[in-house]
Amino acid sequence: MALIERVTRLDQTKAWLGEIPIQSRYTVGIAGERFFREIQEHGRFLGTRCPECDLIYVPPRLYCEACFAHLEEWVEVPTTGYVYTYTVVHQDLDGEPLPEPRLLAFIQLDGTDGGLVHFLGDVEPDQVRLGMRVEAVFKEKAERRGSILDIVHFRPVKG
Repeated sequence: MALIERVTRLDQTKAWLGEIPIQSRYTVGIAGERFFREIQEHGRFLGTRCPECDLIYVPPRLYCEACFAHLEEWVEVPTTGYVYTYTVVHQDLDGEPLPEPRLLAFIQLDGTDGGLVHFLGDVEPDQVRLGMRVEAVFKEKAERRGSILDIVHFRPVKG
């Protein structure tokens, strides 16, 4: 299949089995680095606020997507939010069954115009509801490495 042909059926896709001998380096950029460093060092979230649109971006950005203003104001945002949407995952990326289903959700963070895709925990699949209030659960500080995986999961807010 040529690169410009459109895949219309799953059996048309191809996978590379084994290792691809490529070396590369991925960077999260200036905004991402500050965001993940804040999680690692303080167990909290930062966003950037647009002075023109009054939007608060999480994950943070350096430019507003609406008006292209340069974003220089960093604000601490809550580690709480609500389940905007979710799915129950039964297979891994190779199509193998998971030992237990995993819950993956988009969490709309309180007071922001954005959110994070992450796992839900401390809740059964049949208990999850759209709009359910959740909070981030972070790894212990000594275990954090400056990545999205420093957040163990989001769990329902009690009370």
